[in-house]
Amino acid sequence: MTLRISLRNGEPVIVNGAVLRAVGRTDLVLENTATILRGREVMKPQDADSPAKQLYFACMMAYIDPADIARHQQLLLERLEALLSALESPEAKSVCVRFAEKVGTGQFYQALAECRWLIGYEADALARIPAAAAPTA
Repeated sequence: MTLRISLRNGEPVIVNGAVLRAVGRTDLVLENTATILRGREVMKPQDADSPAKQLYFACMMAYIDPADIARHQQLLLERLEALLSALESPEAKSVCVRFAEKVGTGQFYQALAECRWLIGYEADALARIPAAAAPTA
């Protein structure tokens, strides 16, 4: 199966764990199976600043770093347990179950899509908290 990827100037892409950066507008054609994440799908460690984002980061690392899969899977379980215990929405919990099923079958890229939904849900939920009720630093 062929996959065509278009990258903007400076956009990073991870292919089998190697970080590449486009110089100028670049089109890539992937003609075999590989682990790949485009720049907008890559999360930096410092950006994993919420439970859903921490889950995404752990899943991303399991996907791009199969050599250390046992450690990443342990972190995934811990992050998923923490997020599930904080959620009240049946829909969000259902997404977590789908996420876990995909992780359990090694479909990390597809699990990342579920996690992006959870990140959006989390952001919406936090936005509904009145400023007066938000914890202060």
